[in-house]
Parts: sequence; C-alpha cells; structure tokens
Amino acid sequence: MNLVAIETATSACAVAVRTRGGDEFIRVFDEERRHNEVLSEAIAQLLDEAAIGVREVDRVIVDRGPGLYTGLRVGLATAIALAQGIGADLVAVTSLETLAWGAFSAGVRGRLVACVDARRGEIFTQLFELGDGAEQNSAPRVARARNVVIEWATNGAPVTFSGDGVERYLSDFAAVPNGVIHHQAVPSIRAALSMGARRVVEGAVVPLYLREADAVANFTTRERPQ
Repeated sequence: MNLVAIETATSACAVAVRTRGGDEFIRVFDEERRHNEVLSEAIAQLLDEAAIGVREVDRVIVDRGPGLYTGLRVGLATAIALAQGIGADLVAVTSLETLAWGAFSAGVRGRLVACVDARRGEIFTQLFELGDGAEQNSAPRVARARNVVIEWATNGAPVTFSGDGVERYLSDFAAVPNGVIHHQAVPSIRAALSMGARRVVEGAVVPLYLREADAVANFTTRERPQ
C-alpha cells in the first residue's frame, strides 16, 4: 500500500510516506503552533519526492492522541479531509503506543513507561511490556509528572521511560532507582507507518484527549469567582 502518516500530538510535527515498494520519505518539524502551516505542504512535498499522485494513496494514518489539543485537531482534520477527499482508508494510532513501538524497534525490552507532555505539570502516560512486541499493560491516563516519578521510585522495579514528557522533567525521571531513559522526544512516525499498515479499518476516528483542552481549562480558571 501507499501510505501517508501524520503525527501532530506533540510540539513537533512529523509526516511520512511509504510507497508500495517500501521506500520511506519522512519530514519532522519542531515548530510548535505552526502545524497548520507546515502539514499540508509537507505531505505534498513528500508525495512529490516519492513520485506518488495524491489519488494513489491507499491509506492515511493519523495519531489521535493523547497530546496537545491544537496539534491533534489540526492533524485529525487534515487526515480526515485527505482520506475522504481521495477515498483512502483512514486508521489511527496513539502517541503512547508509537512511543512504545519506537522504543521496541530501537532494542528496548522490559517495562516501558511512555510519557507525552500534557503541560501544567502533567503527562499523558501508559505502561507497556516490551518483549515480542509492545503489549499494553495499563490504560492511557493523565497524571502529575511528579506522582509518576514517585510511583516508580517507590516501586523499585527496573523500568525505561520515554517521550517528551520525560524530557520535560528529565532530572526527576533520571533520579528514579533502576530507571533508564530512552531519549525519544517525538512519537515514532516509522512506528506509525508500520502499525497503521497492519491496523484494521474500524470506522470513524475520534481523538483521545483524556483531559479538557488547555484553552477551555484556562478560560474556566479565569472565570472562576475569587
């Protein structure tokens, strides 16, 4: 299949194209708040480099979160519009599972805690067991970064941490006994391609927010009576 993958869950924006012959073309932009400006242009450029017409795309893969609210909205809207416009399949992956599969592909094994920065001292996080693949050992959740650090410091079991949520609070996570940092700030767009190629089309793709949008939360805070 000719695949297009879109990743906008974090402050970085990534786009990838994989041809039916297996060639891959990737762009990563670390340009927060400019996802809407760079995304469509990047897709067009990669398709041109891959010598694929837009109507030759068989499947569009999108990260549905959890992640930063505005980025997710842009990525999902772009993916849905593209897939519907050309009649391609649309499938979704999550930012946390792409982090886990990215770590697995890099050779990490054992317990892995995937963490995406949620701002305001919080992270989106999920536990995986990396063995023959990346098995989900918990549901995705939002938590205070400090509480996750304390939880694993108390647990004492060997564990690997990965994601931009780890990088944001690096000194805290690095101090966890038996903890190892796998530096991977952006969910793996290559993992998204591989997972998306195998994923069954299940209908409508909905965002995985886990928490109300920062804009809504900030507005509510400002409007709260003193």
